[in-house]
Amino acid sequence: MSSVDPRAWVVHKFGGSSVADAQCFERVARIIESQGTALPTARPPLAIVLSACKGVTDALLELVNQAASQDPAWRERLSALRERHATIARALLDEPIAAEYLGELDRDLADLGGVLQATAVMRSAAQAVRDLVAGCGEIWSTRLFHRYLQRRAARLSPQWLDARRCLIVEWGPLGPAVHWQQSRTKLKALLPAPTAGAVVIPGFIATDPNGVQTTLGRNGSDFSASIFGALLDAAEIHIWTDVDGVLSADPRRVPDAKVIDSLSYNEAMELAYFGAKVLHPQTMAPAVGRGIPIWIRNTFAPEKQGTLISATSNSALPVKGITSIDRVALINLEGPGMIGVPGTAYRLFGALREEGISVILISQGSSEHSICCAIPQEQAERAQSVLRATFARELAEGQIQDVDVTPDLSILAVVGDGMAGTPGISGKVFGALGDVQINVRAIAQGASERNISVVVDGKQATRALRATHASFYLSPHTLSIGVIGPGTVGRVLLDQLASQRERLAREFKIDLRVRGILRSAQMLLAEREVNLTRWREQLETQAIAADVARFIEHVHVDYLPHAVVIDCSADEQLARCYRDWLAAGIHVVTPNKKANSGDLAYYGSLRAARRASGAHYLYETTVGAGLPVIQTLRDLRETGDEIASIEGIFSGTLAYLFNAYDGSTPFSAIVREAKQRGYTEPDPRDDLSGMDVARKLIILGREMGLPLELNDVEVASLVPADLVSGDSEQFLAGLARYDAPMKQRYEAARARRRVLRYVGSVSADGRARVGLAEFELGHAFANIALTDNVVRYSTARYCDNPLIVQGPGAGPAVTAGGVFADLLRLATYLGAHL
Repeated sequence: MSSVDPRAWVVHKFGGSSVADAQCFERVARIIESQGTALPTARPPLAIVLSACKGVTDALLELVNQAASQDPAWRERLSALRERHATIARALLDEPIAAEYLGELDRDLADLGGVLQATAVMRSAAQAVRDLVAGCGEIWSTRLFHRYLQRRAARLSPQWLDARRCLIVEWGPLGPAVHWQQSRTKLKALLPAPTAGAVVIPGFIATDPNGVQTTLGRNGSDFSASIFGALLDAAEIHIWTDVDGVLSADPRRVPDAKVIDSLSYNEAMELAYFGAKVLHPQTMAPAVGRGIPIWIRNTFAPEKQGTLISATSNSALPVKGITSIDRVALINLEGPGMIGVPGTAYRLFGALREEGISVILISQGSSEHSICCAIPQEQAERAQSVLRATFARELAEGQIQDVDVTPDLSILAVVGDGMAGTPGISGKVFGALGDVQINVRAIAQGASERNISVVVDGKQATRALRATHASFYLSPHTLSIGVIGPGTVGRVLLDQLASQRERLAREFKIDLRVRGILRSAQMLLAEREVNLTRWREQLETQAIAADVARFIEHVHVDYLPHAVVIDCSADEQLARCYRDWLAAGIHVVTPNKKANSGDLAYYGSLRAARRASGAHYLYETTVGAGLPVIQTLRDLRETGDEIASIEGIFSGTLAYLFNAYDGSTPFSAIVREAKQRGYTEPDPRDDLSGMDVARKLIILGREMGLPLELNDVEVASLVPADLVSGDSEQFLAGLARYDAPMKQRYEAARARRRVLRYVGSVSADGRARVGLAEFELGHAFANIALTDNVVRYSTARYCDNPLIVQGPGAGPAVTAGGVFADLLRLATYLGAHL
């Protein structure tokens, strides 16, 4: 809060939600008691403006409608209003004081009953009657609060000031106009000089020059606060509501909306004009005219700073808010006869003015060939008729082609004083809209550069708001992430993300938000993000039935810049979805080999979808886990090298098996141990069959530009024919019958001073083979650690001494680490700097 002169008034206004019940009244009293307690000298005098209790004004006006329609229910509803106020009074006041308040209330209700009875007889209600009835709520709430404050904070010497005795307004075409001199004189007579204390004032109500009670209309209590701030020469005005301040966008449409720290008066007025929930420009006018700062604060979170609205803003944000006006129609006047003809715009807007049609936005090209304006949709048909009559001659002669009306549009407005002179703001707006495939129908920007307005399809308005907001208020490297398969690799990946998320956000502005986790039967969805320290617990307690389509829809939200699906499963059906995800602009990161090694036609369509949408597809871990096998191959080809062949040990599982197998332990026991340590696929036959290696060869072959299909690979399987069927446990049990032949083969190789290795190779002529082979002890494939992959590239550059990439090629940690590296690589593609 700013420093306040202890002799100057401070106005506090509390809306209906702030005084909804007894608990709310107590909260307001605590706020009032806390004001000025930190000042070294006397606290400033306080003017407390209250609205009626939540919903009371609407209820009072409904009483008038019921009475006018001779509905006897008004009597029962009037009694309900009495009981509501009586309940609050009994909760807050001592019995004698409560009885005193209720006596006043009953006298008011008796008078009100007479007015309503007369209304029922007349079957109609004049505006003066409506004003009289509608203003009762503020009188009741302030009388009650005044008494409560007297009991609770007597040191403030609270007074009750009837606004009708000092606030004189006269209604005109632009709303209520304050008679300032007369009002100031009357107020000075009631409050001769500011003293340390508090004055409780009913908002919304006033008196006209004839002494008849009236109201200040829509947003009347806010207007009251601004008026009394001006009349009292207040140092500050605090508007207490149920939000933390002015938000950068409507949180119902933009979940990541932020509280704006400060706004200039001009910014606030621009935002309010375009529909933002800020103070109405008219209600701010008295404070603006006298340069009184206005704070927007939350009654339910008074410790929060709120938003300061003042003559100049000290915020570092160039854009303060993004808002919209919906249900707009665009009127377009176009034709060669408009070029160079003066007065066309005058006639157009004059005709609309005469018809009482409001123009919200105007856009015209420098060629003068066309001019368009946006108007409220409900006025569109009338506007079209008027303009066709106005330009009937030009239409008949073909000088103007037609008066076109495009309905169901919305205006998106980007507002901020800091936009003036800042290059790139417009580009960011249009870039954000282009990224989510939103077409702009019309554009307008004032010379002040405080506002950029664009007209878009109304059905796309929320997406436009979210995308534009994200471009200014979120890190451009914010990723909405869905993780599929929280199993062997997926769970480790989630833990790795949990350990590094804060560091990446702090050091590199990379905002990784895991918003969904999907497993075969269940899924966990989070609006903002999953708590990665408790995802296991939440997946058990908060999960819902798995639904892939709903999961993808949840991850691919339009208010976050990027959506990423990380598929850690080995599911072929999910892999068949990649093409559609990429086509929709969703990035895909995966260790799942099924998509890239599936049928060639699907593979081609997948890559075409990626190119068309601009989405990224990263799958380094499909070959070699965390090793840069695919990236090395790409680097070689993209720099002009010619690949002759690639061969290697591509399975960490099989590398482990033939490193660990020395004939002393049965081969089947080593296979079972590898499965237990997470080195194998869930079914070890996927490794021993050679199909896992074959799929990796297909992936590498296709990266080489070879049109290989899986059946093009010659595979020598290690799975006996009679163990192909059955579950994995049956397989492991039956494998023991084949331990002897494997031992014989091992002994024969050892006798020749060779080792057994299961390898794959693919050559430039398209030949691809997988099988068990013998290698001399000095060969690179013979000297590897337990689960190492080793890949040997023979190329035009690396012909005499082939290039070798070697390292761990299996295990949850290294595979998850490779997936994580792909995710960070994606972030760099999207502009992050690591």
